[in-house]
Amino acid sequence: MRLQDCHNFSDFRELAHRRLPRAIFDYIDGGADDEVSKRRNAAAIEECDLVPNILRGVKDIDLSVTVMGQKLALPVYCSPTALQRVFHHDGERASAAAAAKFGTMFGVSSLGTTSLQEIRKAHATPQCYQFYFHRDRGLNAAMMQSAREAGVNVMMLTVDSITGGNRERDKRSGFGIPFRPKASALLDFILKPAWGLNFLTHAPLSLPQLDAHVDLGGTTMSISRYFTEMLEPDMRWEDVAVMVKDWGGHFCLKGVMSPEDARRAADIGCDGVILSNHSGRQLDGTRAPFDQLAEVVDAVGDRLDVIVDGGFTRGNHVIKALSLGAKAVGLGSYYLFALAAAGQPGVERALSLMQDELLRDMKLMGARSVADLSRANLRHRGNLSK
Repeated sequence: MRLQDCHNFSDFRELAHRRLPRAIFDYIDGGADDEVSKRRNAAAIEECDLVPNILRGVKDIDLSVTVMGQKLALPVYCSPTALQRVFHHDGERASAAAAAKFGTMFGVSSLGTTSLQEIRKAHATPQCYQFYFHRDRGLNAAMMQSAREAGVNVMMLTVDSITGGNRERDKRSGFGIPFRPKASALLDFILKPAWGLNFLTHAPLSLPQLDAHVDLGGTTMSISRYFTEMLEPDMRWEDVAVMVKDWGGHFCLKGVMSPEDARRAADIGCDGVILSNHSGRQLDGTRAPFDQLAEVVDAVGDRLDVIVDGGFTRGNHVIKALSLGAKAVGLGSYYLFALAAAGQPGVERALSLMQDELLRDMKLMGARSVADLSRANLRHRGNLSK
């Protein structure tokens, strides 16, 4: 199977599965507990049907949106995700370059393997920073200052990861940070020589956002242990309000699911929320973010921008979210599998396919721009606001 044979998310996932050792593939692919929420994310979108309009004059389509002050050429962006150089040796460099080529926002994680500064210097397109709130308040302040100096456009505080989710696939494989393959898994790595050669011959894996401020002691730490031991479980609204004030720029909360929390975010000065259940990787059994979208949009009105992620792999999925009132949609595993499959060309192909689907589907919907989409274009097997 070659990159040119990839025409959708399932194709990228299959190619990544062929090229990655099992432990790495499972880290991208897995969820928490029984992975109910992970499956529900995709199912919720499928349970909503589109109702197109006709004869609307759709020769020219405008896909651009403005989200938290950032002008994007597409209504999708590359969500920040950890450890990208484990998936492909070019990691965030490749993903960011692809996002910049398509004029959309790229997110860098606190657990990213390329520095904020490097990405910012290489690309002028909007950049958001997925920030984890650590127990060490001095570490938080130092990391925020580094982001400010790097020219980050949007601070994105993750609020659904105050402790680690029960990711049983990672427990079985021993996946950790920094990444060091377990002896018991060597055969699987031997059977993926191209991945292993690239991983071993490129610069040592590091976590520059953390390494600049804290010594991890060179020990392997599981993702779950990082969340449990380094992050602050007692984070409160008062702490976030201080962060919003100190940052002084565009600030959003990632991991909001309830209307009450979205209203509270607006009250403390956030200008965006991302409806997300961490792709089903934290608390299993949650509702899908898509199912919460209409209710949250109605609750906050124009007070802040509502974004959504989790399970979006097709252009028509994105159109459904935009019709419900989302300002944009975050893509995660959609581009990560493409990255793992082929690096920057893979991510570019994934974004190109998404762009093509959006352009085609908008024409078929009778919509010339995102502003033409509304809930009148949807029917659901239930109440759209519940």
